[in-house]
Amino acid sequence: MELSLRLRTICNMIDNCKTIADIGTDHGYIPIYLIKNKMCEFAIACDINKGPLEKAEENIKLENLEDNISLRLGSGFDVITPGEANVAIIAGMGGHLIKDLIESGMEVFKSLDYLILQPVQNPDVLRKYIYDSGFEVVKEELCIDEKIFYEIIKIRYANANENIRKVQNDIFYEVSYDLIKQKHPLVNNFIQYKINRYRNILEYIQEDSSLANLRKKEVKEKIHKLEELLR
Repeated sequence: MELSLRLRTICNMIDNCKTIADIGTDHGYIPIYLIKNKMCEFAIACDINKGPLEKAEENIKLENLEDNISLRLGSGFDVITPGEANVAIIAGMGGHLIKDLIESGMEVFKSLDYLILQPVQNPDVLRKYIYDSGFEVVKEELCIDEKIFYEIIKIRYANANENIRKVQNDIFYEVSYDLIKQKHPLVNNFIQYKINRYRNILEYIQEDSSLANLRKKEVKEKIHKLEELLR
């Protein structure tokens, strides 16, 4: 089974563990890969939709891994009890939804060694939530798969009073300060991609109103801050 670069990058963020929970497992590719490569002993594959879970079941049977992977139908951490898994993954969802799943499953999150997140929209919303909540950012990664950038964030629960992260520039919600600091090979391309995207947004704001002008000002400020990062 060949994983996409996005899924391989997620898997590479995982240290060997006993039990992993894959929230929104889709076709079960990550649990299968982790078990086959002896990166975990047992996996819980969860999905809110019955169709993908049935496809995951087919794939698991093809690999003869029925004894190693448990299938759960349900939303987020609702189908997992605290302490049942020591690692979890939430990938392929929007930042708002991931935030809500963490909030509703906080007791499970607290029991994990770490949680790996890969938002497909609104990563800035998710990163702000992580920082504001005082969760510890263990590592961040960036990859480009089929011309799409993917941000991957590895976090663990921490006491907010002890570990609040100070963000002096709100542009670091959009572009990880850690990736910039470590001079990640893709980070400059990622910043340029964001600059181009905001320039395109600016071109589409044609209306001349107080609301439109405010939006133009906000977008121009973001472009300026991103260009500063490249310098």
